[in-house]
Amino acid sequence: QADCAVLIVAAGTGEFEAGISKNGQTREHALLAYTLGVKQLIVGVNKMDSTEPPYAESRFEEIKKEVSAYIKKIGYNPAAVAFVPISGWNGDNMLEI
Repeated sequence: QADCAVLIVAAGTGEFEAGISKNGQTREHALLAYTLGVKQLIVGVNKMDSTEPPYAESRFEEIKKEVSAYIKKIGYNPAAVAFVPISGWNGDNMLEI
């Protein structure tokens, strides 16, 4: 059993909306993690370099608000969930080993 899950959501316009929609994979993956007993969640908001403007705090906060509302419904405490803005393409906020 995993102690923690990392849920990656895309910040791109349209991409996030597709994932968080009623039948979206973001919802499904969060629900699966909770159902499998994963109590700690970290949300990586990816593709922050492709927001308009790049690294838009308003977009990050919008995504954080929507994801928080959903994960609260399924049983997570959003106050205990870390949200991290990242860019996999540029490596921003990611650790190289």
